Amino acid sequence: MLERARSHPITRSVVRRGASATNRLLDHAFALAFRGLVYAQIWEDPDVDMEALQIKPDSRMIAIASGGCNVLSYLTANPEAITAVDLNTAHIALNKLKIGSARYLPDYAHFRRFFAEADSAVNIAAYKTHIAPQMDETTRRYWEGRDLIGRQRIAGFSSNFYKRGLLGNFIGVAHLLARLYRIDLSTILDARTVEEQREVFEREMSPVFDKRFVRWLTDQPASLFGLGIPPAQFDALAGDEPMAEVLRRRLAKLACDFPVGDNYFAWQAFSRGYGRGNECPLPPYLQEANWEVVRERANRIDVRHANLTEHLSSLADASLDRYVLLDAQDWMTDVQLNDLWREITRTARPGSRVLFRTAAEPSLLPGRVNDEILARWRYDEAVSAESTAQDRSSIYGGVHLYELV
Repeated sequence: MLERARSHPITRSVVRRGASATNRLLDHAFALAFRGLVYAQIWEDPDVDMEALQIKPDSRMIAIASGGCNVLSYLTANPEAITAVDLNTAHIALNKLKIGSARYLPDYAHFRRFFAEADSAVNIAAYKTHIAPQMDETTRRYWEGRDLIGRQRIAGFSSNFYKRGLLGNFIGVAHLLARLYRIDLSTILDARTVEEQREVFEREMSPVFDKRFVRWLTDQPASLFGLGIPPAQFDALAGDEPMAEVLRRRLAKLACDFPVGDNYFAWQAFSRGYGRGNECPLPPYLQEANWEVVRERANRIDVRHANLTEHLSSLADASLDRYVLLDAQDWMTDVQLNDLWREITRTARPGSRVLFRTAAEPSLLPGRVNDEILARWRYDEAVSAESTAQDRSSIYGGVHLYELV
């Protein structure tokens, strides 16, 4: 069993060879945590992605799947095809469920109730009637199977699915910790202006990061597993500061830099779900105006349980032109980075664009990826800076865009 755990693809991607015994132990713990559902909702802003990528009708994309929100949202930009890859079997099942729901649920009302509200027994009936008969056996087995405490996984859509997963549990713990300090995080969603949002943040939330226990807790690498931050990424995120200061600054951006009426990431963080009213913000794939195009184009997505680099190595030269790497490179060694970019460069058409995020602010490629490979790509500093500023999720230090020269 130990050997099987060590050979798991997520473990191979995360555990650092040559690291200290303590760091390898942390890496193994993170890899184990990351094998279940992590993101019920992806935390990269798809509107920022689409603006930077400039997707065209003949674009052939590849993206790390994660929770699937962005992959489905990219359909609104009308690409020719999207391949969604992920090592996490729960994310693969979630992507297939979302695609199947878009294709087979009878109307937008069903789709919205399933993924925007995600807390009705009617969703389970809809799954059994409309979706399950169309699903492959592996996907059905996942959703009709049970989690570690015996709950049927599909039942999460009858009891607020967004409270589940590693990130959902992390946000739940944050709400519990806030209540211990007599703070209701959801009050910021009642603010009518950005100025009111900032007042609430400065009065209610910011002082928590000065608490001795919070500062100690956030300096433990394992405390941020729920944000999807592996131990190797922890030091890059913290830099020379206490982690509490970094988190305070990132939370301030989420809470204060964008109107909550237009930021569904704030709703997920501060209310543990999407807002219920028709005026509440939703990701592009869940907006009623996009329902027909998402439904019509859902079959353009090909979901693969695969390592990104290995999948790229199976493709023909010059076969893709848009790449979305999320923050996966923050986990990688120099060897893995060079292998990945060698395959990206080989498979890239003229004019290809690569978008990724990093925990720290600067791009991590210079000095790590071979100069001969990196010289083929132009870093768009202006678009990268603008994308970083406009990313409403506010988690990452940098959003980066490279274009093939």
